[in-house]
Amino acid sequence: MILKNQQYPLSKDEKFIDGLYSCVHCGFCLQVCPTYRETGLETESPRGRIALMKAVNEERITASNIVIEHWDRCVQCRACEIACPSGVPYGMLIETTSHSIENTKNEFSLKMLIKSFFLRHIIPQQKYLKLFISLLYLLQLSKIPKIIQSIKFFNRLFPTLYNFNQMSPVISPPSMMASGQEFLGKGNRKGRVALFTGCLMSLCHGNQMNALVRILTHNGYTVELTENQVCCGAINSHSGDLETSKNLARKNIDFMLSDSINAIIVASAGCGSQLKDYFNLLESDTNYSKKADLFSKKVKDIHEFLVEIPLKLPTKLLNYNVTYQDSCHLTHVQKITDAPRKILSNIKGLNLIEMTESKMCCGAGGIYSITQPELSQSILTTKIKNVRATGSNIVATANPGCVIQLQYGIRKHDLNTEVKYVFELLDQAYHDDYI
Repeated sequence: MILKNQQYPLSKDEKFIDGLYSCVHCGFCLQVCPTYRETGLETESPRGRIALMKAVNEERITASNIVIEHWDRCVQCRACEIACPSGVPYGMLIETTSHSIENTKNEFSLKMLIKSFFLRHIIPQQKYLKLFISLLYLLQLSKIPKIIQSIKFFNRLFPTLYNFNQMSPVISPPSMMASGQEFLGKGNRKGRVALFTGCLMSLCHGNQMNALVRILTHNGYTVELTENQVCCGAINSHSGDLETSKNLARKNIDFMLSDSINAIIVASAGCGSQLKDYFNLLESDTNYSKKADLFSKKVKDIHEFLVEIPLKLPTKLLNYNVTYQDSCHLTHVQKITDAPRKILSNIKGLNLIEMTESKMCCGAGGIYSITQPELSQSILTTKIKNVRATGSNIVATANPGCVIQLQYGIRKHDLNTEVKYVFELLDQAYHDDYI
């Protein structure tokens, strides 16, 4: 990697400076940080990464390849924010740092080319993403993935493509594209909600999104799939591409903000965190700051929404042993931990077995499993050990990235365990109740 320009400081923003120097180096973050836990290195901890930010900001060191790699190895789970007694806004610090160095990078590698192409040209354009997922699905139906896996030298020659082949999502057609559809609430109608379909989830997990619609309409809510909605922009934000993220936010606000809806429902923990943060993302945009605040206040994670309404109790018996993996951005950012468990506890016959360190990251981290495969898989291996120890038939979670990562880990470690969204189990339990 070559840096075109050494830019100092990383940021002159007052919030960034205040956040940077609010860290008192107490070390409470170390034992909740997955990368520190796996490596034991100070530089792979929030405290160590903040120390590097300070050093670069104060021009004591340069943002060298080695320094940037330590920042890039952060999975951005934000567990450190919950553990921190000083309230250090680590998520904001690492995103600002990533944005600051993004335009100074001039790295020529297949990995960087794929990353840049996807972030700026595929993910923001649903039609291109749909084409890519369709091709991926056809590829999965063929024997090519198994052939790639069997070629021993392929991993050495094309590690990025090999890892993508290994970790690509299990696609569950048909897709659910938002094109203005409306699904009327059943029985006594309670209100109207807009369902945020996102990018990958709507294309990879279409059957699960349909289950979500069934649940909401069964509970009396009319559901609209607002046309022209786009990706939430979370992956772009985490990768330092804030301008694309802001543009995506403006589009979603333009098309989805409406007085006629009670809430904007989101089933992806990562997307929900991003949507709820639009007011921060666009706070300096005079044309959008107020609208962004109104938008963020309407956003509801599906679990918190169902618990608040409250939901109708299902009647079907599900004799499953289930463990629950807390998705990082639902737990550490949105601070929602009880709602998914309450939903699971309302399903008759279901035995919820708490997992050791359920709040520890699984290593998915958006595209982290592609950009940092070795560390991602090391974190995943620890998680799979904890899943295995529960003896559960099913591991439930609340984020598509977690679903994909856990499915990969279960395949790799040969576990006889299924991965499901929490609301998938609720939909199954509602089977006999649907009108």
